[in-house]
Amino acid sequence: MKYSPLLDYLSKKNCKFSQNELMKNHTTMKVGGPSDVYVEADNIEVLSYVIDFSKKNDIPFFLIGNGSNLLVSDEGFRGIITKLTGEFCNISKKSDDIISCGSGAKLFDICKFALDNSLSGLEFSYGIPGTCGGAVYMNAGAYGGEIRNIVEKVKYIDMNLNEGEIFQKECEFAYRESLFSKKNMIIISADFRLKESTYDEVKEKMDDFINRRITKQPLDFPSSGSTFKRPKGHFVGPMIEKCGLKGFSIGGASVSEKHAGFVINKGDASCNDVLELIKKIQKEVEKKFKVKLEVEPVYLSNK
Repeated sequence: MKYSPLLDYLSKKNCKFSQNELMKNHTTMKVGGPSDVYVEADNIEVLSYVIDFSKKNDIPFFLIGNGSNLLVSDEGFRGIITKLTGEFCNISKKSDDIISCGSGAKLFDICKFALDNSLSGLEFSYGIPGTCGGAVYMNAGAYGGEIRNIVEKVKYIDMNLNEGEIFQKECEFAYRESLFSKKNMIIISADFRLKESTYDEVKEKMDDFINRRITKQPLDFPSSGSTFKRPKGHFVGPMIEKCGLKGFSIGGASVSEKHAGFVINKGDASCNDVLELIKKIQKEVEKKFKVKLEVEPVYLSNK
């Protein structure tokens, strides 16, 4: 079996791994078929081995964060899906206003760390169900804030196992993209430069943002967050609503009644249901508004 050397190595390293793991258990949309191998790499040695093994054996490799911006095909993924855990989830304070976060650290935990240290700048991300690496990869943003505004530098490893670090200006940040989303560079950690504040001021901002999310977003249903990128000069939700699609469903996938910019899983959606609904929305919005909606979540498939 082509995966035997990898599985033997992971067993010896006491790594968590499985075969034919359903990816719907690792995405916030709760859709996705099996991956040949699912690995939780808890240190750089294991990650490097997995990368090297996949490259030498010409096996597809894909890294996930919290699965919050990811749609995996119903047919699954013929390859290795890796999630960063262990040392990749560490968060520490480097100086009075800089914190260093492992790629696998959840934004929720990073925000709490910043709060405990009375540091401001991350509040906009409180409630985004992603990781540090995913947030930097896609330049996550909300309520007027973006990750690029606080990044100091990023450490990475590429598919040739070269490690390096680059500063903010080299990251090529743009709306929902970065250098890392365009090249095979895996984020290991990121340093965020924040501003000294007070615990109460930071908490007040965090509470405000989380309350806005609870009020306006369908957090009680599985989703991938905002389904579409915001077109210049337009707001996605109102356009979809004016097309009469609020509440419209295909299979188990539905346009949220609470916020039309979200496609949700009502409980039994397939990835194909989600994709077909996305196509329907794109078609109707383009017909009515002459606007092409670009999908925000990454679609993972071997096709």
